Amino acid sequence: MRSLRTNTARGQFPTVATGKQPVEGQSLRVAQWGMGFPTSNASWAEQAPDPMAGYSDQPPSFGSYAFMTAVFATVFGGALAAARASGRELPERVPTQDVVLVGVASHKLSRMISKDRIISFARAPFTEFEDNAGQGEVEEKPRGRGLRRSLGELLICPYCLAQWVTASFAVGLVYAPRETRLVAAVYTAEAISDFLQLAYKASENRA
Repeated sequence: MRSLRTNTARGQFPTVATGKQPVEGQSLRVAQWGMGFPTSNASWAEQAPDPMAGYSDQPPSFGSYAFMTAVFATVFGGALAAARASGRELPERVPTQDVVLVGVASHKLSRMISKDRIISFARAPFTEFEDNAGQGEVEEKPRGRGLRRSLGELLICPYCLAQWVTASFAVGLVYAPRETRLVAAVYTAEAISDFLQLAYKASENRA
C-alpha cells in the first residue's frame, strides 16, 4: 500500500493486468483502464485501422473521388432545387424522343471532351499525350497527384464524363428546353455524321 501511495503521488498508476505490456508514454487514465490505446504519443484516429487498406497495391485518390462526387451531387441537386424554388415544374416524365436525343448527344459530347485532338488544350494541364488514335482522336493518360490526377482520369474517360454531360442536358431541359434541344440536336447530328463517315471509309477499304 505504501508503494501504491508513493507511485500515485508521483503521478503513476499501477499496471493493470490486461495481457499486454503497457505502452511507454501511455497516459495515466488509459493505463488505469487497461485499454491499451496510447494518447500521449499518437491519437486514436492515427491508430484506427484504415477502411481502405487492402483495396489495391496502388490505391487511387479516394479523397479526390469523394470530393468530385460531392461536387456533382451538390451542383446537380442544387440546380434542381433552385428550379423548384423558382417556380419551374420538373417534368413528371421525360419524353422518349428527349431521352434518345440527349443520349446520342451525350455520347458525342463526352467523347469529344475526352478524346478530341483540338480540345486537348483543355485536358493538357491534367493529362499527358501518349499516341494518336485516329479519326481526330488522341490517347492520353492522367498525370500529377491528388485532385489533379483525379481530374485527369475524369477528363480522359468518356464513360465517366457522360454522367456530367447528361446531367447538364437534363438541367438545361428544365431551365431552357428549346435551347437545350437545339444544342443536343447539333451533337446528335454530328454523331450520326461520324457513323456515316466510318461506314463510308469501311466501304472504301472493302472496295
